[in-house]
Amino acid sequence: MKTPATVKRVKSTPQSLTIEWSDGEIGEFASLWLRDNLREDRDPHSGQRLIDITELPEEPRIRSAVLDAGAVRVEWEGESRPASFEIEWLAGHAYGSNGQRPELSSALWLEGEVLDARRDFAHCSLSALRGNPGTRLEWLTRLLQQGIAFLSEVPTTKSAILEAMSAIGRVFETNYGLVFDVQSVPEPENLAYSDRGLGLHTDNPYREPVPGFQALHALLASREGGDSLFADGHALAEHLRANDPGAFRLLTQIAVPFQYSSKGAELYAQRPLIQLSCRGAVSAVHYNSRSIAPLAPAKDEAVPFYAAYRRFAALLREPRFQLRCKLEDADLVVFDNQRILHGRTGFSSAQFPRHLRGCYLTRDSVYGQTALLRRNIERETRS
Repeated sequence: MKTPATVKRVKSTPQSLTIEWSDGEIGEFASLWLRDNLREDRDPHSGQRLIDITELPEEPRIRSAVLDAGAVRVEWEGESRPASFEIEWLAGHAYGSNGQRPELSSALWLEGEVLDARRDFAHCSLSALRGNPGTRLEWLTRLLQQGIAFLSEVPTTKSAILEAMSAIGRVFETNYGLVFDVQSVPEPENLAYSDRGLGLHTDNPYREPVPGFQALHALLASREGGDSLFADGHALAEHLRANDPGAFRLLTQIAVPFQYSSKGAELYAQRPLIQLSCRGAVSAVHYNSRSIAPLAPAKDEAVPFYAAYRRFAALLREPRFQLRCKLEDADLVVFDNQRILHGRTGFSSAQFPRHLRGCYLTRDSVYGQTALLRRNIERETRS
């Protein structure tokens, strides 16, 4: 953590403030950005802004900036009111800092075949998650960093998954309801409810919004077959970017239609297979070959798009990129549905029945629970 003791030098020009840290890193803050973030211009109770951008000077100029009692004291030309910015606050809001939120730092994993669910990912009992705030925070943080985390000793009752989710995020209701049962049925409307093996995919790309996270709870594990498969879609997308940038670019630019039809639902949405953030980082992967609808690319795009689509699909079939594990009775897995692709091997329900219960979670609630828990723990530590 960067503190006043780690500040080597503070410099300023009329247009910007520069802080040089003892580790060699440099933080630069535009004068206008500083003027836009005065503590005095926020409500002291709610923290919400009291002013609009139009009420700020168009080109505020810094007259002076000095280190003063763990903060930088800034004065502006033509204004009598100085401002004070704490060093730790500035460090947390410097470009690329993610606001000092560890859960925003993604830890990609590509070679899933050599990884172990218990050893290499967050894994604890439900009682430990509920009973220790520090354990819960570590588990949630690793879930958000790696995209997947596991729980054990979750009671094999139908209500247990919703009870467990209260410690993780808010359940997202769909046409399936709050929960859905993954078990074989005659003439299933969704192939997930069959004995078939399922290739790696993300769920519900035809929905708006796409569910952020998914949880699967093993009520009854198959004694043979039915192993779970997972892969880091963000890592695979970056692998594709590094090895075939042309294919990667096409998969980020062409919208793919997804559709789901059943007796009680008619859902349709278009989105690229690989979605980028405004900074060009991979922010989501949407891949579900079972629900992709007929594409309508421009004439000159069809052949190169299908070549790129095939290239990405081939990566998903390579065992070396797949984490394979068997969920035993009372195990539960939570994963980022816009990052982690999941699938399973086939099984015979006539011989060995298999029953998982699942639900979806809103994306903001999982991140929000983690941030709130961290804030509360830090406050208790300081008090």
